Parts: sequence; C-alpha cells; structure tokens
Amino acid sequence: RGSSMLLVLTSALFAFSPQSVTSRLNRSALRTPAQQVVMATQDELKKLAGYKAVDDYVRSGMVVGLGTGSTAAFAVERVGMKLKSGELKDIIAIPTSVRTKEQAEALGIPLVTLGTHSDLDVAIDGADAVDPRLNLIKGGGGALLREKMVEVCAKKFIVIVDDTKLCAGLGPSFPLPVEITPFCWEHTLRKVAACPAAAGCEAKLRLGSAATGSKVDGTDPAVTDNDNYIVDLFFKQPIADPVALAAQLKATVGVVDHGLFCGMTTACIIAGKDGISVQTP
Repeated sequence: RGSSMLLVLTSALFAFSPQSVTSRLNRSALRTPAQQVVMATQDELKKLAGYKAVDDYVRSGMVVGLGTGSTAAFAVERVGMKLKSGELKDIIAIPTSVRTKEQAEALGIPLVTLGTHSDLDVAIDGADAVDPRLNLIKGGGGALLREKMVEVCAKKFIVIVDDTKLCAGLGPSFPLPVEITPFCWEHTLRKVAACPAAAGCEAKLRLGSAATGSKVDGTDPAVTDNDNYIVDLFFKQPIADPVALAAQLKATVGVVDHGLFCGMTTACIIAGKDGISVQTP
C-alpha cells in the first residue's frame, strides 16, 4: 500500500471515474497523488474496485457471475459499459438476485441461468466481512443462497470491498445470516443458535426488507427472492471456527444455506483511502 498503490488509484481515477471526480482532479493538477486520493469518496473507491475487478478478470467470451450489493453494482455497470463500447464481446452473465437481474437487463447484458450454464469463468461480488484468511460473511442484502450457488461454480471468485469490511475475525463486525424455511421457523431458529460452533450468539429473525441487513425496518419477517426467511446470528466474540460452524449450519434440517463463504475467494480487491490493494489466500 505504498506509492505504487497510490499510482494505481490515481491512474484509475483519471481512466474511468465519474466526470465530476475527473474535473475536480484536473482543477487540482498541482496536488500530490496523496492529496488527490484523500479527495475520493467511499463510493468512488468502491467504483474503482468494481471496475478493476472487471478490467482485470473479465475477457470476451466468458460466462460471468454478477454479484449483489452496492459495490457489486459497479462491477455490473462496468460489464455493461464495456459491452456497449465493444471492448467486451460474447459475454453472458448469471445474476445472483432479482435486483442484479434488473440492473443487468437495463444495461443490455445477456443473461442465462445455472440451468443452462453450470460452469462459470469468473464471479465478482462484494462481502459484508472479510477475515485475514479471506473467509467471508455475506448475505446482508438477502441474496446469500443465489450468490453461493453461482459463485461456487466459478473458476475464479473475485471479492470487492472497501477496507471497512476487513476484520480480525468473523462475527462481531457483521451478523451472520442464515436462510431458513418459513415452516416452523421458531424451531429452526433455536436449532441454529444451538450449534456448538455458534456458542454465545444471539439469533434474531430478520424483519422488514431482506435487503437491509439486520436493520429492522418492518414488522413482518423479511422474505428472500426464494420465499425463505433469514435468521441473523449476532456475535460479541469472533467465531472461533468458521469452517466448523458452516458445516454444522448446513447439516441443520430447516436451514437452506448460510452466509459463511469459506475457502472460496480467489482474490480480494480492497478499496481504501490509501489506494487499491489486492489480497490472495
């Protein structure tokens, strides 16, 4: 994260950041790269991460998994932009949510499903928390099942985040979502909370919109694109063994899937005020 990182960020800002950013930087041509970096907003940095993922990993003729969320939306935007310009050709994509499907359709990105294309070249998505081993918590937007189904089929899974999503251990920084069937959900919630590797957690049914994380914005249960409910597990201490907890949750009858994405990340592109960095396992 030294001068080379700053050079990458500064070059990227001039290459494809919004016109407002470019004009601000042009007016500040005499400023140092470090001063220019400070001027970039968090959304602008997310955009750089999303664009970089597409520029570095997506090539013509690929089958691409399109993630869900505020950072992933920039990657979807970049795919649409490069298809329109002709830089990319013969791309087909698989969206991981209804929201992403609608965005991709509006951008003219050809879409298919896993029903016809089970092998993906690359998938690009955000995350709600990333630990030092690049294990993830995902599902704040309620799309964890479709995200995992698509991303586990990709030869490369590229994670794009801002640096606030980095953590020493999964759990305390963002609750772990677990998608469950509505049938006897109270029973399944208790079983989920009783998993040995989840000791000490507090389990809560997500209420309101499925896409707003654990924030309560309604009184009815949040419903996913798959017509399921979500239980959020709140931890005060880091999850000691995410891999063990993932296995225990998956083995719980009534659980459809969970937001632990362990051992899946090929590379993590991280946007921060000091530039763009890339981590690999």
